[in-house]
Amino acid sequence: MTQEYEAPIVVEPSGPARACVIWLHGLGADGHDFEPMVPELALPEALGVRFVFPHAPMRPVTINGGYVMRAWFDLRAQDLSWAPDLEGIAESAAYLERLMEEQLGKGIPPGRLILAGFSQGGVIALETGLQRTLKPGGVMALSTWLARPAGSGEGLRVFQAHGEMDPIVPLAAALEARNELEGLGAEVEWHQYPMAHAVHPAEIRDMAGWLRQRLA
Repeated sequence: MTQEYEAPIVVEPSGPARACVIWLHGLGADGHDFEPMVPELALPEALGVRFVFPHAPMRPVTINGGYVMRAWFDLRAQDLSWAPDLEGIAESAAYLERLMEEQLGKGIPPGRLILAGFSQGGVIALETGLQRTLKPGGVMALSTWLARPAGSGEGLRVFQAHGEMDPIVPLAAALEARNELEGLGAEVEWHQYPMAHAVHPAEIRDMAGWLRQRLA
């Protein structure tokens, strides 16, 4: 079944766009979820960063009793490694590819195109980064896991952050993802914070520093 996607939220820089971050939300949220993060990152205006916040389509989610909500793919069990919805993941990754191509067509260089995702959104960002031959400038993988450890991480730089008390995506799953990413050739900058399934103030500062470094 082909999903319908609403137009994403786009936050433009004050001057010409010279870089872009495409940021995917988690299960049950929408594109507005991380929109307030833009001013908190306080990136230099000279970087010219455009932010794109897509909305996941509405779909039934098995672990929530089939309730229809925004989701990048179905979750079939609390055990995230059990029977992943590879079809749904591939479909959302293809959508992210289309968003990337739009930005490349607007003149954003591949090395200045960053993918970011929280939880489910991070799964899609990592999947897309691993499968692409022409790698993005980096991936911010936040409180997430790796559903399908396949593809190539050569040339892929990853900022990976996780909460030490995350009850939704266990820290062990994130550490396993880090090891798998490194095994595929990715360069991973690992951060963990005293938090649950959320974003920590120190994490925002660390993301901002990583973005400044990647986009300088």
